[in-house]
Amino acid sequence: MTAELVRGQNHPLSQARLEIRVSAGKPIVAGATLSDEHGKIHGVEWVAHPGTPTLPGLEVSRQAAADHRLAVDLGAVPEAVHRVSVLLALPAGVGGPVRFGGLAAPFVAVTGLDGTEVASYTVTGLEAESAVVALELYRRQGAWKVRAVGQGYAGGLAELLADQGLPEAHRLAGSINDAVAQGMARSVPAPPRTTDGDRTRQTAAPALGPDQGGPAPQGAVPPQPPTSPYGTPPGQPADPYGAQAPGQPPPPYGPQASPDSSVAGQPSTPSTPTAGGPIDYSHPRRQTTAPPPPPPTAPPAQPGQPQQPVAGDATGWSMDERLYNQVWGMFEDLARTAAAYRSAVDFADSRMEKELDQVLSDPRSRIGGQGDAAREAARAKHTQLVEQAQAVFDRDLAQLRAESEVVEPALPPAYARWDNPVWHGYRVPMEIPMAVRLGDLHLPEAPALSIPMLVRLPLERGLWIDSGRGGSLDGSFTDAHEVKRLAMDTAVAVAARLLAVYPAREFTVHVIDPAGSGGQALVPLVQSGVLAAPPAVGAAGVTDVLARLTQRVDLVQMAVRGGAPDSLPPGFDTSEQLLIVNDFPHGFDDRAVTQLRYLADEGPAVGVHLMMVADREEASAYGPLLDPLWRSLMRITPVPDDHLADPWVGHAWTYEPSLVPSGSQVLQQVLHQVAAARTKYS
Repeated sequence: MTAELVRGQNHPLSQARLEIRVSAGKPIVAGATLSDEHGKIHGVEWVAHPGTPTLPGLEVSRQAAADHRLAVDLGAVPEAVHRVSVLLALPAGVGGPVRFGGLAAPFVAVTGLDGTEVASYTVTGLEAESAVVALELYRRQGAWKVRAVGQGYAGGLAELLADQGLPEAHRLAGSINDAVAQGMARSVPAPPRTTDGDRTRQTAAPALGPDQGGPAPQGAVPPQPPTSPYGTPPGQPADPYGAQAPGQPPPPYGPQASPDSSVAGQPSTPSTPTAGGPIDYSHPRRQTTAPPPPPPTAPPAQPGQPQQPVAGDATGWSMDERLYNQVWGMFEDLARTAAAYRSAVDFADSRMEKELDQVLSDPRSRIGGQGDAAREAARAKHTQLVEQAQAVFDRDLAQLRAESEVVEPALPPAYARWDNPVWHGYRVPMEIPMAVRLGDLHLPEAPALSIPMLVRLPLERGLWIDSGRGGSLDGSFTDAHEVKRLAMDTAVAVAARLLAVYPAREFTVHVIDPAGSGGQALVPLVQSGVLAAPPAVGAAGVTDVLARLTQRVDLVQMAVRGGAPDSLPPGFDTSEQLLIVNDFPHGFDDRAVTQLRYLADEGPAVGVHLMMVADREEASAYGPLLDPLWRSLMRITPVPDDHLADPWVGHAWTYEPSLVPSGSQVLQQVLHQVAAARTKYS
């Protein structure tokens, strides 16, 4: 029976391994502190936060999110710890509300590993506070209990940590905010969720070990807890795994069942395929409400055969929207099933090490037949657990590969690779699409399965194409000049795609190339006539372009803030603007650098977007002055690199740019059509 707590109320805990689930309605930071019997923190090493997400018996999220799952193993916390306090805070310096009074009341639930809810608490009564101790798990006479706290702090994390006796409270609060900002900078922005519900599909979970509540059938899905009364709001990602990044220690509670989300307030109906059975392609959770026109459906499957996947079977009002939601669903599914697989393997490894240590610690079983038998049994159990996890993971991959094979050919030009035949029938569109493809993403466990990286339009942040990497993951590129050339090719391919997916004269491209080093790569844009003006060269060209664009941002901001958008000067270009900057900081003085930062910060809100083709090390002379600039841009690379994170789990994904195949004329053909349409409508 779930205990719905009110402030100050407590409830006994009957198990040591728990999850703490948080739903806040907006991205927040979730952390935890360990303290002694007097409620005092002994040092920064007793605080789990995005910069240091794992402590003995505790793991928290690595990034801000609307939903979190914190892993707790009370049996593994140090003996000196008598209290585990769960803290929530609003991220500083990343926009959004600055106090909890502007949000829906955060909802916190303590659950078992099987999803059974033990206690819940809705943190009400918050106003000016920006940090809060939501609840605490505390030790009393050898037993653990949970207490609803709800203590808020208007001074934020620094005041909260200082109140718990941490001398370095302000310094630690600053480092937490820096870690959150860096995590948000590298994360692929999640798509906004519609009110029709979550697109997440059910993926199978690894089998549970005996010390996790007994054996479970392979592929069985544990019961899911009731959905938070606030659900997942539009535009916010869930973070059910605590954003465990590669290289971090595994969660302290063993393999995590791959979770799923359901529509707020609606019951879940998970599928439970059996091990070795047919793959279910129906994905019952994908569709909740079916807006007209209905998505295409596959023909009925023969008895005993799985239903085949269909392109566009996600929720949406148009085929483009359904395909967009389907691609993001595939992205999320692969992230979650990989997290479940990694967690299961980590658990199998740690369990075998523990059992082998027990054998070695007993002199009676260290040698001889008894010791050999114990070691062999531990290894056999490890092999069995890994094989079970691999079987579930392989089944999920087969499902996603089959779906990818039907989705990729059906993608429209904005979502398609340059080698997709859809480009041969390209026509300048009449409407702006939902998103644009910037490349492909894949994980090391499934290198052959690429997920299109779709980013919503208009762009919410600029792009930084890193030309400073001297090599790739596989070592195929080692020449710095070749990487710089590929960086400009990537910039041209992205700019051409943006020009192609916008209606005629609704997207304008400017280029700053002070030294003229990008001339060869820019030939397709220059010769087709799609640029607003020839590439600006020299310091004078830099000054002229930046002055015009910063003036444009100022004019639009004044018109919007004054509520008079019609007051813009006659002939004002209202199209979206893209500025490509090559070879930064060559040709940039201090004033130009300030203008560039201004465009990066203020431009996207008024339709001015920045694309930097630059090596960060070459701009190191400016020191930390430019750090906010790099963090405000989404970094992509001209060669494969594992620097991007998904917004749900925090895996490091290998990004590959979407480049035009060698020898193909598709880019020139598309740009000439764009130029002809611009002339026609001028």
